[in-house]
Amino acid sequence: MFHQRFSSKNKTLLLKVVIHLGAFIPLIYMYYLAIGDQLGGDPVEAIIHFTGIGAFNLLLITLLITPLTKRFKLKMLMNTRRLLGLYAFTYAMLHILNFLFFEVQFNLSLFVEEIFDRAYITVGMLAALCLLALAVTSFSRVKRTMGKSWQTLHNLIYLIVLLVAIHFYWSVKSEIIEPLIYIVITVFLLSLRHHKFKRWFRRAR
Repeated sequence: MFHQRFSSKNKTLLLKVVIHLGAFIPLIYMYYLAIGDQLGGDPVEAIIHFTGIGAFNLLLITLLITPLTKRFKLKMLMNTRRLLGLYAFTYAMLHILNFLFFEVQFNLSLFVEEIFDRAYITVGMLAALCLLALAVTSFSRVKRTMGKSWQTLHNLIYLIVLLVAIHFYWSVKSEIIEPLIYIVITVFLLSLRHHKFKRWFRRAR
């Protein structure tokens, strides 16, 4: 029994190390390429896209954890959701900061104007604010303090991925194939929770 528990802890630790490396190293490498002017003709667009799509990928992986756990009985995966969520938040914040620093040159008034004038930025910022709420309440002590309301708040993850999918689709000018693929993946992952959504709908009626 002790050996099994110890082995499970080791596997969880190893998985978390893989997540750290998989999320952190590409980020550092992209900024290294950006500093060295090795990101092509539009490095600003490249780094903004990379951090944005990275945040989206991590959110989708986070949504995938529960179905995988139920299907393959891999309980250790559940211990990685918070880490994945925090990395998604980190990428999302870098996505916004990149836009603030490089696209609008830290002009706060212009930044605010862009948020209200461009629908895709409005939707993206709404998703980011919701993600911020999840990030600051993701820790065990806060979870215990909030009680049942914690789960209610963290159900916002479903709204967030929808908003991010819309943000991505609206942000592109011509190549819509990639955002459409992401929309399909998002809808599929949400459809796996259709029983939960049906229960919510019944309670709301």
